[in-house]
Amino acid sequence: MDQLFCLSRRIPKAGVLASLALAWIFSTALAAQPLQEWVDASCPECAGLMAAKTGVYILEKGEEALIGRAWLTQHATQSIDIQYFIWSTDNIGTLAAEQLLLAAERGVVVRVLVDDLMIDAEDQTLLLLSAHPNVHIRIYNPNLSVGVSLWDRLFNSATDFRAVNQRMHDKTAIFDGIAGITGGRNMADEYFDFDHEYNFRDRDVLLLGPAVLNMSENFEEFWVSPLAVPVEQILGDSSRLPTDEEIRQRAQELHAYAEDPMNFEPEVRQAITDISRYFPKLLRAMSWEEVEFISDIPGKNSGESGLSGGGESTRRLIEAIAGARTSVLIQSPYLILPDGGIELLESLVERGVRIRISTNSLASTDNVPAFSGYYKQRSRLLEAGIELFEFKPDPGIQAQLLERYPRLAEERPIFALHAKSMVIDGKVIFIGTFNLDPRSANLNTEVGVLVESPELGRQLTDSIERDILPENSWQTTVDFNPDSEVSMGKRLHLMLDAILPMQPIL
Repeated sequence: MDQLFCLSRRIPKAGVLASLALAWIFSTALAAQPLQEWVDASCPECAGLMAAKTGVYILEKGEEALIGRAWLTQHATQSIDIQYFIWSTDNIGTLAAEQLLLAAERGVVVRVLVDDLMIDAEDQTLLLLSAHPNVHIRIYNPNLSVGVSLWDRLFNSATDFRAVNQRMHDKTAIFDGIAGITGGRNMADEYFDFDHEYNFRDRDVLLLGPAVLNMSENFEEFWVSPLAVPVEQILGDSSRLPTDEEIRQRAQELHAYAEDPMNFEPEVRQAITDISRYFPKLLRAMSWEEVEFISDIPGKNSGESGLSGGGESTRRLIEAIAGARTSVLIQSPYLILPDGGIELLESLVERGVRIRISTNSLASTDNVPAFSGYYKQRSRLLEAGIELFEFKPDPGIQAQLLERYPRLAEERPIFALHAKSMVIDGKVIFIGTFNLDPRSANLNTEVGVLVESPELGRQLTDSIERDILPENSWQTTVDFNPDSEVSMGKRLHLMLDAILPMQPIL
């Protein structure tokens, strides 16, 4: 889940085997060629292209997105800056932590900024990792979880409701300042198609070139913000500080966990074999474009408007949508339009713009409170002439998403949408962290990229249109919705949530 609750699931042994196999990708002792050298050698023309434009590659599959992060982490030689909303202590989260520690041990400066709301790492684990001289961990807006007692949490919630709801929803990973990834994925199993019970259909974008400088500037703005607090400052009680022996032991445990070769899945062995060929192909497949990286300031806005107020990301997306001439295609896991949103879309329809929105159904959603907000707006959206498609929990597309892991596919985990993407007039695309809801519009800081490119527009349109095919989604109309596909208990939950006045924080 992406907003109100943390879904930190532990997966059964088969999933552990697959994830442990991917660990080998993370920590295999290949001689890491510096990232810039590799780019220059693999794509001689890229240096010239990067001087003016940004390479863009859309990461559709979880495996692809995971391998991309792993390879870039392995080849970084100077710096890795990581910013996430959720970082779980499941297999993927643990393996990512191990890889970052490995990078730090070879001299890379690693900075990690994580929002306080969803982090589930133990305090001692955070201190052990940050004890390395090249690892620096900061917690954004620490008023609910890290170093906060139950009574302090209740007090903070009662005395400053906006502050506890104002979260850093950004998701960026920046490598040596020249390559970056942003999009919907957090650092947890379910965002990379590796959970045996529940996975997210998500989307990231890999960037190479000038737009990454803008990402770095935004990261720096957050890193130095008073809202980003060093973990040692939060947990600085001397009784908690780890000893040198504890630090060494924890490092050994992480490396042993990630390097165990006994559990490699055959399918992942093949992926490892292919990895040296994979990235040159990816580089050649990049589309070189003018890319605008959009972001919010720390805190989103001044806070003078309470739970409202908007932000820079909100303003830019409204401008982009308002400029549509023929079509708007949107994919958002949560669909609760803030004030003025329905009216804007309705005005577009009235002037002939076709609007289609792909979102979760009650059967697929991980967030019933958020669905209740959509539930209350659904009829009005349909009456405004907007076409709605609700994702199925067992879409036909899952076989393609899990094609390398047939045993996982056989267990048929639930799939839900988590991608936040948009195509305007078939040529302007947005991929990022922004959900179509009041929380993203007014409270959470968000990031993403806006790109005008007919080629990328075609790619993203094809992907979303595939998701709304009948085998993957129900088309909801005035006369039909798929709410009856769920249990009576979940529908009762929906009815109760729909009564509550939660709209501003959904």
